[in-house]
Amino acid sequence: MAEMVEAPQKHRTGGVARTLITVYGTVVYVTFLVVFLYAMGWVEGLVVPHTINDGHAAPVAVAVVVDVALLMVFAVQHSVMARPWFKKRWTKIVPEPMERSTYVLFATAALALLMWQWRPLPDQIWHVETSWVRVVIFAVSLGGWALVLAATFAIDHFDLFGVRQVLRNQSGKSALPSNFRTPLLYRVVRHPLYAGFIIAFWVAPTMTWGRLLFAVGTTGFILVAVRFEEHDLIDTFGDDYRTYRARVPMLVPRCGAQPR
Repeated sequence: MAEMVEAPQKHRTGGVARTLITVYGTVVYVTFLVVFLYAMGWVEGLVVPHTINDGHAAPVAVAVVVDVALLMVFAVQHSVMARPWFKKRWTKIVPEPMERSTYVLFATAALALLMWQWRPLPDQIWHVETSWVRVVIFAVSLGGWALVLAATFAIDHFDLFGVRQVLRNQSGKSALPSNFRTPLLYRVVRHPLYAGFIIAFWVAPTMTWGRLLFAVGTTGFILVAVRFEEHDLIDTFGDDYRTYRARVPMLVPRCGAQPR
């Protein structure tokens, strides 16, 4: 996956405004971290008081409709706000240094809403009882979350979540130009971040209908989102990305493939 960094800013902001933007970006990032960490516990059924199998009970049909609607809100927010045409219009309202932080804020709100209003479907599809096997499965699932985190740092974690943009703006610097690069994880698969999410969502010692619905919905979103994202990357990087896409698999490493 290429790193896409925002284009240079069209205007500069005053000192007080820059400070407020920096505070805004920092608060959004911290809020995201809290919600994201809670989401890990929510999916895995660990530590947090409210998990994917808890919440307001509802008839199965109602629960499915509500949960699918929440997944759609999450998917539409992520897909629409990430598109270049939306950013071009959005930055006429929101200062460019705040654009990524604002995207992260809306994404965090969509995730929080999903967890808050999720209707549980707690009946089990499978349940592994052997303790050591459960531990191994949990470890693999948590490894998926670790892959997500590693993938964000492999490109630029703080740029991805809007922190670098507000800090550069605080220093009076323009955003960095677009830059195509493929660090190690991205030489194995084009989207290791998405691959990590799929592992985290599907690998479960206890799979309920609710978690299955969540896994199916998010995987479907990922497969659609990849198409839009790669279309944008081709528009930005042209033949460099076409060559990369032809050489590196999307989500599943090729057997015997060597990173290059």
